[in-house]
Amino acid sequence: MRQGFVLVISGPSGAGKTSIAQALVRTVPGMAFSVSATTRAPRPGETDGVDYVFCSPERFQGMIERGELLEWATYAGKLYGTPRAPVETALAQGTDIILDIETTGALNVRRAMPGSVLVFVVPPRFTELERRIIARSGVGAAELAHRLAQARAELALSAAYDYVVVNEVLAEAVEQVKAIVIAERCRAARPQLLGSL
Repeated sequence: MRQGFVLVISGPSGAGKTSIAQALVRTVPGMAFSVSATTRAPRPGETDGVDYVFCSPERFQGMIERGELLEWATYAGKLYGTPRAPVETALAQGTDIILDIETTGALNVRRAMPGSVLVFVVPPRFTELERRIIARSGVGAAELAHRLAQARAELALSAAYDYVVVNEVLAEAVEQVKAIVIAERCRAARPQLLGSL
């Protein structure tokens, strides 16, 4: 049986990475979404264990200390991380796992699991990214400036990724990432994952 692989999708806030990840899970057999843990509060409509595993800072710190996270990072003052056990179980069963995480976490996953595939999603223009951030969250000027500065820093790390997908039209970007998944499933050899697999 084929062992699954980790597909990491990153990109600046508003690039469309979550929409792409959700479309892949809906339309590509054998793919599942990794549910991240976070210390941020749930947003309206979010469900614990479905959208995120919502944790207190103390519980999250315990997960770090016990080695229960594949990766973790601080983003906008909150902790985010990927629980290790569900990912390892799914991969062993031949399921490909999508991680929608930021750049620091993505590079940590690459170190922990050399066979992971990293995809960086970008908008067609930086002005489009600014428009999407404003439309999505209605942020104020200070928050917008912070997010745009963070986006520039993240864009600088895109060269460390295996693929870069420009998301001008969502359906086209989804098809490009599907093509990446098909190509990676056909790869003759994949570096072995570290750990208990």
